[in-house]
Amino acid sequence: MIRDSVALVERVAPGDLGRATPCAGWTVADLLAHMTAQHRGFAAAARGDGAKLAHWSVVPVTASADGVARYAEAAEHVLAAFAALDGPDRPFLLPEFTVDRTFPAGRAVGFHLVDYVVHGWDVARGLDLPYAPGPDVLDVALPIALSVPDGATRLTPDSPFGPGIPLPPGAGTFDRILAALGRHP
Repeated sequence: MIRDSVALVERVAPGDLGRATPCAGWTVADLLAHMTAQHRGFAAAARGDGAKLAHWSVVPVTASADGVARYAEAAEHVLAAFAALDGPDRPFLLPEFTVDRTFPAGRAVGFHLVDYVVHGWDVARGLDLPYAPGPDVLDVALPIALSVPDGATRLTPDSPFGPGIPLPPGAGTFDRILAALGRHP
């Protein structure tokens, strides 16, 4: 999924940076900067260094070529860090979620997966491109997305997700993931 997002981000052209995305108030440039920071932060967490907020800092994207290159580099770093994990129970400190507890590696990697399934869609929508993750990815991502607590905390300006959106019975797996995380499929 991460390499798929790299392929999608590589399609960002200079004129695309100011385009709107489904992330409220975020342009393609804002989303790209956020996604790059998340890769760096999760890579640091996988290495046991997630507490340093500098790893999570967002560097604005002002030129598409630079933003695309930084994104691809950060993606490779997180993939290497995840590949080096010694098991699913290694604790991850994720200060963007909470500072007073850790998450087992398997769960943290799952959070990252869902984030990139959804942010891949956000980028594709911002670029007016099709996006269809495979059913194997969606089957893994759905229970993780459904486990994200819904409620009043999703109404705050810094919430990573909007309130869940009801869907008609029989909605597809990807639509259910998007709706669970506050996106309008």
